[in-house]
Amino acid sequence: MRFPASRAGGFVKHHRVARVAEVIREVASETILFKISDPRVRNVTVTRVEVSADLQHAKVHVSIMGTPARQKKALAGLQSAAGFVQAQLGDRMRTRYTPTLRFMLDNGIKQSVEISRLINEALGKPSDAADADLSDQDEDDDDLEEGEDGDAGGGDPGAPDGDSRSAGH
Repeated sequence: MRFPASRAGGFVKHHRVARVAEVIREVASETILFKISDPRVRNVTVTRVEVSADLQHAKVHVSIMGTPARQKKALAGLQSAAGFVQAQLGDRMRTRYTPTLRFMLDNGIKQSVEISRLINEALGKPSDAADADLSDQDEDDDDLEEGEDGDAGGGDPGAPDGDSRSAGH
């Protein structure tokens, strides 16, 4: 089945934009993680990339863990390193133009964590208490395993551990 030219071209163009966005996400992530030495740029995760239809501009959405002041500093560090990230991108992409990058704060992960906390609170399951319960349960399991593994008494529950002497010796 053949698609009309305009429809097929739209699909190909959308597919190309998606491929370019994925390459930008990969290169930006690698560059931020391994090549940027700015101390402000820490705990940064590239969450998604939006690319304009003409491939000239890209919004790089990042999640930054920390206080709002820390996030602001990290975002400023990323903006100052945007040219370096673009150069890395230009080395990797084989296109006529390298998209101009703009870094934007993505609060999606932070909002997800907050929503989870609120749900747990509403259900009466504070996350700290849940973690403490799990660690207590793990310790109880360890005690059981030690009792089973440490039983060297030859299977006689009345005999002292390690006493393998027989009555006739």
